Amino acid sequence: MVTKTEGTQLDDLENQVDNGGGGAWEYLCLVRKLKVRRSEKVLKHGLALLNDPKKRSSLGHDEWTLYEQVAVAAMDSQSLDVAKDCVKVLRKQFPESKRVGKLEGLLLEAKGSWAEAEKAYSSFLEENPFDQVVHKRRIAVAKAMGNMSTAIELLSKYLDTFMADHDAWRELAEIYITLQMYKQAAFCYEELLLSQPTNALYHLAYADVLYTIGGLENLQSARKYYSSTISLTGGKNRRALFGLCLCSSAIAQLSKGRNKEDKDGSELQSLAAAALQKDYKERAPEKLPLLTAALKSLKVSS
Repeated sequence: MVTKTEGTQLDDLENQVDNGGGGAWEYLCLVRKLKVRRSEKVLKHGLALLNDPKKRSSLGHDEWTLYEQVAVAAMDSQSLDVAKDCVKVLRKQFPESKRVGKLEGLLLEAKGSWAEAEKAYSSFLEENPFDQVVHKRRIAVAKAMGNMSTAIELLSKYLDTFMADHDAWRELAEIYITLQMYKQAAFCYEELLLSQPTNALYHLAYADVLYTIGGLENLQSARKYYSSTISLTGGKNRRALFGLCLCSSAIAQLSKGRNKEDKDGSELQSLAAAALQKDYKERAPEKLPLLTAALKSLKVSS
């Protein structure tokens, strides 16, 4: 994650380069270091260096790093002729390179040649079945083709080997949600919560899924996870506050006619409503009547 200081440094350097103040190479190095994608700027300033023989030769071995960086930026910007030329130069310099082969696979993706890209990646995995980058490119190809069942299959197989990849679990959960396979999505978030129990975003996402599935038991669990999200964020997550109100209202509806009185739930609901009203008064007072009406429809009082 880029810090505020690093972001400011990058913006300042970008403005300097744009205004002709020099420092293009330093800017490109910083973009790589921070792992950000400013493709149009990288393409513009990277090509300027590559097209200047004197500046290009002064880079030494870093010249090939620049070719790779410009190639990826060109693909992002759909400047496919530029990308093709860069990859061609790299292939000539490194004829046996697997890294260049992955760039060729990315170029196939950029062209929309999904079947060829899939074939290339499958070939790589035959040689090295533990290449995480190539596995993820295959998943991306399946998603780009709209083949979600294949994407789920590939992600599941990937996670059998790389179980600690949080991003992969989250991506699998999001695919399940788009397909309305909420129980499977819940399982993914349970795995994430086991490995990162203090991540408020996972608590919130899990609560959302449980609320969507519905039923008294799931609603009660959802309320607990909305509550834990509020606790982990210092009471500042409005989505969780709304979720807690919605859960408490739904639980009250389902519990009608039962002997047990949900005193704790009513108290939590009132506290969440009060926190929402306070937040709206401070941040968006003109929308406070809308909030009040929404809470009233849920029979919530603060």
